[in-house]
Formats: sequence, structure tokens, C-alpha cells
Amino acid sequence: MSIWHLPPDLNLIHSYSENSLVQWLGIEFTEVGEDFLRAQMPVDKRTRQPAGVLHGGASVALAETVGTWASSFTVDHQQFHCVGMEINANHLRPVSQGIVVGTARPVHLGRTTQVWGIEITNEQDKPVCVSRLTIAVLPKPSEYRATS
Repeated sequence: MSIWHLPPDLNLIHSYSENSLVQWLGIEFTEVGEDFLRAQMPVDKRTRQPAGVLHGGASVALAETVGTWASSFTVDHQQFHCVGMEINANHLRPVSQGIVVGTARPVHLGRTTQVWGIEITNEQDKPVCVSRLTIAVLPKPSEYRATS
């Protein structure tokens, strides 16, 4: 059974990501499943730390990006919007080149909060980072709601 209120539209996500951190880091959404959203990010001069490996902050940015976008497609976007409340990450393996892939799956989809697990893997599908993101589901102010 699908978790989506509306199926995620990868073209819409990409258009909203223009001129943002998402675009700057090279994050691209690649796949939607019944219960997941997936994006990839290059490991290059934009995302490496001075020691030459993927910066932990870049991993967290990927995790929060894919998790927040996923959450936004599980609610009625005319009535609610989703924002990150808390995120944590465990960095498991260094990556110095190539791409990493972040996959967000829900742990809990509540009325006012959601919890998402995001696993980031390398090109060999080995875990690089695991993250947990808590989302607040907030009502949109009435002036932003669609009228019928």
C-alpha cells in the first residue's frame, strides 16, 4: 500500500530546488517507490571536507532534503506543510569520490509529527550514513489554503 497522498513528482521537486542548497550540492531525486523516496548526491569539491572525504554536513543535508520532500507528499499540501524539527546522523564509512544515494522511508506517519529513517549508501550499496529525521506537520495559514 502506498504512503503517498499524492505521488511524488520528481520534476516538481527539481524545479522547486533551483537556486537553493539542493541544487548547489548537486542533489538529484531519482526514484519513488510505494514507501520510499530516493535521491543521489555527488561526492566532489562541493561536498567533501578538507581531508578529502564526504563532509558529514553534506550527508545531513542530503538526509534532510530527501526526508522533508518525502514527508510533504504524504499530507494534503493544500492544508498542511512539513518542516524538519530534529535530525541526527551516524557516519559509518568514508567516501572520497563518486555518488552517494539517500533513501527515505517512514518510521512513523502521525497527524502532527512524522519520523523518517534515511539510509545513505555508496556506489557499492554499502552504508555510509544512517539518519533519523523528525518532521512537524503544520497547518497552512488560511491565506495560503486553496479555496473550493
